[in-house]
Amino acid sequence: MQEIELKFLVPESRLKGLLRQAQVKSSEVTQLAAHYYDTPDQQLAQAGIGLRIRKEGDVWVQTIKAGGDGIAARLEHNAPLDNEQVQAMLDSNTLMPDLSIYKNTSVAPALAEFKLKKLAKNLTRLYVTDVERTTRLLVDESDDEANNHIEMAYDYGEIIHGNDDSQRDAIQEIEFELISGDIDFLFATAKTWCKRYKLCLSTVTKAERGSLLITGQHHSPAVSADLDQLTINKDSSMPAFIRAVVHNCLLQILPNSSAIVAGSEDDDHILQLYIGIVRLQAALQAFASYSDEINPDWLPIIKQTAALINDYQKLAYLAFHIEPNLQQHGAPIVDWAADIDTLKIAPKDAVGANDFQLTLLELIAFTMSDPSLEPQADKPVIDKLAKTLSKQYAKFGKVAQILQSKKATDSDSITIENNDLKNDELQSVDSEITDLESSDSESDDIEKIDTDDKDAEQAMSKLHQQLTTLLYISEFAAPLLEKKKSKKKTKRWLKRLVKAQTALNHYRNHIMYQQRYQLKSETDSNALYGAGWFTAMLTRDHKRSEKRLAKVIDSSIFW
Repeated sequence: MQEIELKFLVPESRLKGLLRQAQVKSSEVTQLAAHYYDTPDQQLAQAGIGLRIRKEGDVWVQTIKAGGDGIAARLEHNAPLDNEQVQAMLDSNTLMPDLSIYKNTSVAPALAEFKLKKLAKNLTRLYVTDVERTTRLLVDESDDEANNHIEMAYDYGEIIHGNDDSQRDAIQEIEFELISGDIDFLFATAKTWCKRYKLCLSTVTKAERGSLLITGQHHSPAVSADLDQLTINKDSSMPAFIRAVVHNCLLQILPNSSAIVAGSEDDDHILQLYIGIVRLQAALQAFASYSDEINPDWLPIIKQTAALINDYQKLAYLAFHIEPNLQQHGAPIVDWAADIDTLKIAPKDAVGANDFQLTLLELIAFTMSDPSLEPQADKPVIDKLAKTLSKQYAKFGKVAQILQSKKATDSDSITIENNDLKNDELQSVDSEITDLESSDSESDDIEKIDTDDKDAEQAMSKLHQQLTTLLYISEFAAPLLEKKKSKKKTKRWLKRLVKAQTALNHYRNHIMYQQRYQLKSETDSNALYGAGWFTAMLTRDHKRSEKRLAKVIDSSIFW
C-alpha cells in the first residue's frame, strides 16, 4: 500500500503547547523498539529503501518502505510476525528479516535489482530506535460521513548505533498520516498545526538518520537538481506539466531545507536550496497560466526567502572562502564576523519562517492534486511551450539591447557585438508576445526595465535574472520540444545558456565582493587589497560574460 504522511520537526519553544494537544484523553502511548537492517555498505539505503523489525506495543511487525515521490508518499508493506519466534531469535541474537514475504507484493519492483537470497545473507542490524509514540486520531468534523481520518503521531526518543550504544541521536518529531478519506484534509490539518506550533517540514526518515549516525554524519549531502526525475511526456496537459515541474523543484528544495532547519550551516545545502527556489520561482513566473490552482501569494514569499538566503550565502562565502584564499596570496586579514552578525536573518530562520513552511505545504498539496479536474486539462502543454519560451527569449533580448545602448555612456556595461539578437527571430518573437499579452493573463512578476535608468549594474542584474529564467524553463521544456534530428541543437543551446549564466553570475558576484571590500576599507584599510583584487578581476569577467552572451544569441533557438 501507499503511505501518505507529512513529517515535521518540533521547535523546543512550542513543545509544551503541542504536547497539550497531543496528549489528550483519547490519545494512546506506545513504546516502539525497532531494529533497522541493511548491508554493511548500505545498499538498501542507497536505493531509498528502509527495512526494519519493530515492536509496536505487544506486536512485532516487519516493515519495508520504498519508492514514492520523496515528499509525502511512499510504498509501505507491513507483515505481523510470530511473537514467540521473534523472542526466541532475540534471545539467541539471531533476529533477521524474512525477505521472501515480498514476492508478488507492491514493493517487489523496488527490490528487483537485488538477488534476495544474496541480500538476505548480507543483511546486518545497523542501528536501533527506542521511541515513545503518542498517537491521536483526528476526524474531520465537517465531513458528514466521517470518512476523513488522520493519525497524529508524536515521537520522542533516540536512535542508537547497532555496535556502539554510546553513539545516539535524539528524536523529536511529529507526523500526520492519512488513514482514510480526502488528502485535502491531511494538508488542512497539517497547516493548522504548522501555523500554531511553528513546525518545520522534514523529509529525513528515521532510516536515513540511522544511516547518518553509523557513518558519523549529521546531515545527508546536499541535493542538486535532477531533471531525470521530471515525469512528463508529449501528451502531458498544461496543468499536469506545471505540477510535474513544481514537484521536480521540490525534490531539490525539501531535502536541503530539511537539513537547514535541523541545524546544517553547510554551504552546499544553502546554495542548492537557493538554486531550487530560483528554479521554482522561474517556473511559477513563466508557467503561471498553465494552472488555475497556482496561488499568486506563493511567489512573493518564495522571492523573499530566496533573497534572504542569498544575502547570507554571499557574505558567508566571502568570509569563509574568499577571504582565506586572498590571505594565501598575501592579503592582510579582514574580519567579516561583525558583518555576518548584522544580517537580519540567518538561513535557518528564513527557511523555518512560518509563511515559507506553509507555502511549501501548499506546493506539495498542489503537486498531489488531480490535474484532470482543471478547466485546461484537455489542453496539451506542447501547444503552449514554444510561445512561453519565445516570450522569455524576447525579454532577455530586450534587456541585452538596453545594456548595449548604454555602451557609450557606461564602460562597465555588457555589450553584444554584431548580432542584434538575430533581428528576424526577435521580431517574430515580439509579434508572438503581442498575441500572448492580448489573449493571456500571464504575469511574470519581473520588474520592468526602465530604459532611462543609467545604472548598468541594475540592468545587468535584470539581464542575469532573465537569462536564468530562460535557462531553467528551457530545461523543463526541452524533453517535450526537442526533436530527434535537433537534439544536438537543444544540447548546444542549453550548454551555452549554462555557460553564459555562470559567467554572468561570476561577474555580478565579483562586483558585489569588490563593493563590499571597498566599503569595508573605509573602516579597515586591510580591505583595500581585496577591493583591488576584484577590480582587476572584473575586466576579465566582463570580457568572458560578453563572449558567453554572444554565443547564446548566435545559437538558433531549439523550439
